[in-house]
Amino acid sequence: MTARDEDEGGGMAETDVLPGGVSQAPMQEEKLLEPYARFRSAPLNALQELGLHIWGEGWRAYDQIVGQEIFYPGFSENMKAMVMRQESLRKQITVLANKRVEVELQEGLVGPLGVEGEGTESTERREARRNEIEDELREVSETWLDSMICKMDSRYFIRGAYYFASQLLTRAYHQGIHISKEEITHLRTVAEEAAKKKQSIIFLPCHRSHVDYVSLQLICFRLGLALPTVVAGDNLNFPLVGSFLQHAGAMWIRRSFGEDQLYPTLLQAYIDTLLQNGHNLECFIEGGRSRTGKLLQPKFGILRFFLESVLSGRVEDAIICPVSTQYDKVIEVDSYVSELLGTPKPKEDLVSFLSASNVLSLKLGRVDVRFHEPWSLRGFINEQRSRMFKQSASVDLVYGEALRRRLLQTLGYKVLADINTASVVMPTALIGTVLLTLRGRGVGKSELVRRVEWLCERVKAQGGHVAHFAGLSTETVVDRALEVLGPKLVGRVGGLPEDTFYAEDRFQLSFYRNMTIHLFVPEALICAALYTKVKGGGEADEQRLSYEELREYVSFLSQLFRAEFIFSTFSLDENLHSALRGLERDRVVKCTRTPSTTANSIETIELHPTQRATGREDFDFYCFLIWPFIDACWLGLISCFMLAPPLFTPAPEFEASLDYRAFQDRAQLLGKTLYHQGDLSYFEAVNKEALKNAFGRSEDAGIMLVSKAGEGKKATQRVRLDLEYMPSRDAEGELVPEGKLWELCERVSLGRREGKGRRDGATVRTRVLGLADLVGRELWTKIGKGMVVGVEGEGTVRKTRRRRGIQTAAHL
Repeated sequence: MTARDEDEGGGMAETDVLPGGVSQAPMQEEKLLEPYARFRSAPLNALQELGLHIWGEGWRAYDQIVGQEIFYPGFSENMKAMVMRQESLRKQITVLANKRVEVELQEGLVGPLGVEGEGTESTERREARRNEIEDELREVSETWLDSMICKMDSRYFIRGAYYFASQLLTRAYHQGIHISKEEITHLRTVAEEAAKKKQSIIFLPCHRSHVDYVSLQLICFRLGLALPTVVAGDNLNFPLVGSFLQHAGAMWIRRSFGEDQLYPTLLQAYIDTLLQNGHNLECFIEGGRSRTGKLLQPKFGILRFFLESVLSGRVEDAIICPVSTQYDKVIEVDSYVSELLGTPKPKEDLVSFLSASNVLSLKLGRVDVRFHEPWSLRGFINEQRSRMFKQSASVDLVYGEALRRRLLQTLGYKVLADINTASVVMPTALIGTVLLTLRGRGVGKSELVRRVEWLCERVKAQGGHVAHFAGLSTETVVDRALEVLGPKLVGRVGGLPEDTFYAEDRFQLSFYRNMTIHLFVPEALICAALYTKVKGGGEADEQRLSYEELREYVSFLSQLFRAEFIFSTFSLDENLHSALRGLERDRVVKCTRTPSTTANSIETIELHPTQRATGREDFDFYCFLIWPFIDACWLGLISCFMLAPPLFTPAPEFEASLDYRAFQDRAQLLGKTLYHQGDLSYFEAVNKEALKNAFGRSEDAGIMLVSKAGEGKKATQRVRLDLEYMPSRDAEGELVPEGKLWELCERVSLGRREGKGRRDGATVRTRVLGLADLVGRELWTKIGKGMVVGVEGEGTVRKTRRRRGIQTAAHL
């Protein structure tokens, strides 16, 4: 697109050109939304545009959509009636009523139990009670359903909602929503075919911002596709906003079902109804919004319902469409940083929802939405079942619960891989990545432009895509991205022979860097493994690593990061050799091979001579990508030393444990202390998500033991160290750097970035362990004062003979 097209909105790019004039495959791109007239500057034009939407002129009428009919009077009541007729829901209500009557019989609430010659009167009383409970459960279901379902009843409403949402989005993202014309043309063809078969399209986007679902709804409306019903957590269902979103397509579900036995069945019945009638759906496979910029691990809850609909035969098929939504700048990043640094997430309400209004006058760049090739859910199930049948003749494995678990996990990771494949790298992500992977305080403008062009080439070589800015020079793209990021993220030093830029807020910039890291994870792991030798210095032959050593350390890191990154489904050796070939081609590493024709003929790996001659800039790039995550792993393990009870702990008769949440808070405090004292290189390593993943790995490995204490809302999680990993103390009570836990810390530390303050071995060990002991001591002091101590699993159970209220939750 030309500069005028970019700013004034219209048209399509004839070719796709990367910054620097490097051509990719030809592609047409469309800027979807046009800027609206402003009421202040052109009130008559603004009113005219509003009228066009309300009365529906042309595409704004939204009355000839591709898909099943929506937005007509009575839509909600019709949907509720169909859900309540679902056989699965009716059976569950009967089952729950029968169980409840049995419980009340045991409690003596509906007559005597086990009396010989029991008469017709007692039987009738029980039957009446059963019918009464069924009526109550149906009434509860209807109440819950009314608050759950989307209410697409008014076409006038959705026209106005589109106008309102477009006004807000085009003011915040002044360069609009950009889509691929080819992808949209193909999606429309798929939608037309699905409509004929009365099949649903299930859109599965990544989730980085509240703008995600707004942008997809706007795209569907503008292109005349049936709006999807958006699965949303009921934390957003607060006054005014909740009702508005529900009438625009949101369906509200609880964040947690607890022990409720009716609600999941009701939700399944609703999803069955939507899929049976060919209504499109949208849900976020990651669950909540990513606070770190990279994809989160899949959440399987809602996917389980989709899968069950098709596996059960209640739904013939549905179409899966992974979606990637990328931003020049994400509105919520400021609040994400606060949350990651320990500030509790504020409860969603109208005030916090409207607090983003101050950003509407900012220029946040553009939104790029990309659609992966849609595919059949039924076809996916059949393909996976066929593979499993070849691997095992077990009936349970091919048809039972094992099949469901395998399908669910494979489905989740396939969708995430497809999202990464469809994603484009935005200019702000390029700049953030470059600034955080350079040594030194800052970088000159010409060098910044050169490294952005280099990174574009690397992205393309990895099969990734860069946002399309045809006809614009790299320098222009960089200038626009710097303007969007602003001086709070990227600082500029003027008055020099050349403008010099530096990372002002490295923590926030890491969000944008993480949008590119998925493309380079194998290469980064290899370079981190090689760095274990490189950082020792010496001659070239002293920095050489055998293939076995490289493979072993890469495998070790891969296990550490299995919850951080979405890895390829290929084997470790396949990924390793593929990445090594790319690094060899780019002259980052040099491999020495034995005279063999086998694939595993690599003998040693070392830095390529070109890297030595150019100051290791490409090698360092990959190391800088992974070092913050290695730091976070190391911090998570060092924090475990806080779980070692001090000598004064007065509770030898039982295994004392700490409150898990309090322990996590103290771990963040330890990380901040280590960072400011120079023993931790990356401040982002202290963020809650990184530590959460690190502690999850320790729990999976059996290093930390997490248990539940108490019941209900007062229940807490408690944590302690496994005795096998318990560190020892010397006669003075100081932690000793030895044992399995310390050996694991040292192994992780091999790949950490070397810092000036960490070259004095024994002193560092003493200082770091001393800090861990000091920071954790307050938690143990509370135990010593009797403030925290408690027996794990202790709780009280109150027994009553009254009928439980069914209105709050359908528990037995």
